[in-house]
Amino acid sequence: MHDRFSFAALSLLVAGTCCAAEPPALTIYRADSDALFENGGSPISEGYAIVHEQRSMKLAGGKQTLVLDGLPTTLDAEAVSIDLGANSRILAQRVLSTGDGGALSAHRGEKIAIALRSGSTLQGTLLDIDGGSLIVRDEASAQTTYVREYDTLRFAEGSGLPGSTLQLVVDASAGTVPAVLTYPTSGLGWRAAYSALLLGSEGCRMRLDALASIANRSGRDFPASKLKLVAGSPNFARNGGPRPMAMKSTMVARSAPEQMPEQSGLGDYRSYAIDGDLDLPDTSVTQVPLYAARELDCKRAWIVENGGAWFPQKPMTTPDAMQGGGGPVVSELSFATTENLPAGHLRVLMRDRDGRVEFLGESNTGDVSKGRNVNIALGNAFDLSETRERTAFSVDKTAHEMNEGFRITLTNTGETARTISVREHPNRWRAWSLLSSSQKPSKQTPDLLEFEVAVPAGGKATLDYVVRYHWLPTDE
Repeated sequence: MHDRFSFAALSLLVAGTCCAAEPPALTIYRADSDALFENGGSPISEGYAIVHEQRSMKLAGGKQTLVLDGLPTTLDAEAVSIDLGANSRILAQRVLSTGDGGALSAHRGEKIAIALRSGSTLQGTLLDIDGGSLIVRDEASAQTTYVREYDTLRFAEGSGLPGSTLQLVVDASAGTVPAVLTYPTSGLGWRAAYSALLLGSEGCRMRLDALASIANRSGRDFPASKLKLVAGSPNFARNGGPRPMAMKSTMVARSAPEQMPEQSGLGDYRSYAIDGDLDLPDTSVTQVPLYAARELDCKRAWIVENGGAWFPQKPMTTPDAMQGGGGPVVSELSFATTENLPAGHLRVLMRDRDGRVEFLGESNTGDVSKGRNVNIALGNAFDLSETRERTAFSVDKTAHEMNEGFRITLTNTGETARTISVREHPNRWRAWSLLSSSQKPSKQTPDLLEFEVAVPAGGKATLDYVVRYHWLPTDE
């Protein structure tokens, strides 16, 4: 005859008690979602982390229920595992999370004691939440009672903490055992936060500060936790969970790392082990240094670009096509990394004449390995502008050739001379050659002509060029 596992029936047995044996260890993966880092009190299904907890469990002999509460609201219920040692066997497990019934709904099936407003006490098993009423199986009469007016409610099992609750049916030997609990959860994630302060020295020099921003929107606090941050993009095949209400945290940060994170490889990814223990209160974003601040050489560039890397299916010989009308001059900052830079957000700053640090621009960055270049578009330059006019156009259908010329006028109303990179994309046909230009291009590829044009302060500069397209009769 097969055993039938009933959490409600087994809750009448003596339940195991537990407490935390040591700080939890969290492996937190990089998250790209802005929602995880925004202000808000509700747990969300973005982000991914693996939580490793060790608890000391006091077990009675034989079949019994164990209740472990205060787990994240957003944990993955199908991937929770617990190891109670060789002398214990897990017969069934259930994860209950908060829902429409609020925090109490995660404690369904647990024994409770209710102090009624009449002065009497009701003891039983919490079956469900119905609006403002508790549905309770009365321990004395075994009848189902709806309780609306009560003063306090106490839990005989677990701690009654909000969040998800793990209920276990186990067959175990009596004694105190270390329980190793491992589960993945959303609501936790991290990303890099960089700031580049341009320094006042000659040329381009910057100080790069790198922080790790760690968000906790999981529905529970993680006090004094050991953290490992993983940089990279693993595949996650799972659906988002519910978004119930979260309890506000009153925890005060008590610890901070003293050393920089220890970096190492983790399969195809990078991991950063945070020194010491760190508090991660719910509904918080905590920042710790990722690398020590350092000064780097950098490069400023001002770029105007017309067209793109695209070609038509046949030569475009219509005169009014592909003329263009000029565009903004984009200010850009670039530098070579001296460390692996995980994906994140980079803000560029500079110190103004009054000594205050001001904002120049920001951009999201992908993962950049050590020694590679980082390019950040800061915005459109106010003092720089471009106008573009076509100066020549002719088509010789017999020779299957077409000539087209442009004059680009660059204006600098600022107080400093600039060199502007002009990027032109001859797009009328894929076969072309540069027929003439007022200055030699700095770069030429099958889909790009690039010129470096010096523009004096308070002045103008012009660039003239002509390209010739040629094709075969079969291309028409």
